[in-house]
Amino acid sequence: MRKNKLIDQLARKDNVIYFDEAVKITDLSRESLRVVFNRLEKSGVLERIEKGKYLVIPIGAEKGKYTLNEFVIGSTLLNKNNYSIGYWSALHHHGLTEQIPNIVFLQTDQRKKKTNIKIFGLNYKIIRIKKEKIFGIQKLWFEDKPINITEKEKTIIDCLDKPRYCGGVIEVFKALNNIKDEEYSKEKLVNYALRMNNSGIVRRLGYICDFVGISIRIPKPNARNYLYLDPTMPKQGKPNAKWRLIINLDEKFIGELE
Repeated sequence: MRKNKLIDQLARKDNVIYFDEAVKITDLSRESLRVVFNRLEKSGVLERIEKGKYLVIPIGAEKGKYTLNEFVIGSTLLNKNNYSIGYWSALHHHGLTEQIPNIVFLQTDQRKKKTNIKIFGLNYKIIRIKKEKIFGIQKLWFEDKPINITEKEKTIIDCLDKPRYCGGVIEVFKALNNIKDEEYSKEKLVNYALRMNNSGIVRRLGYICDFVGISIRIPKPNARNYLYLDPTMPKQGKPNAKWRLIINLDEKFIGELE
């Protein structure tokens, strides 16, 4: 099979091709096909994303300088129906932070041997979560491809669930302090917080909304223990009895956020 015909056949629906799919539609053995793929990679026709996955380089593009949108590449790392772009990546995409993350964050309930992957110089972080926490996802189009990404409200809740993947709780303060009422649903925000079945999320959300002046109906915690407002920060601070939190962020600094 001529190599350009092989590439056309494999990439007719996608500019990412998979070795296992190629085995099924060609008359070549796995060993022979590996040789073909290696030659195509060396000649600049293909660029390896990870084991068994290759990016087709368009004619005229220079190998090593052409790439897909980082969300499109990230979507190839997991089952297409069982992932979403989330945390800091989604926060930035939705315009809820000015910080530009140097890592693409993906969430899934799939097992993945490698959770830290570097592709074309960019780092990808795969976070495994419980299946019941996978909701609040929308499909957006990037380079003619539908990509799963968490909604604004779910992104905020996920960041309160795992602040280490968004730059800390301070980024949620910024997001909720700057977002306009018409840009999100308070009801959805509360429902998503409760649905996560994590009192820490509810407490952090309640405290932040009080602090930035968002009127929201969220139940107060029925708990005696105290949690840290930001588990990524030093374990010290003043207690807040209403939300049963240790405020380990400088409230003066938070109050100066724009």
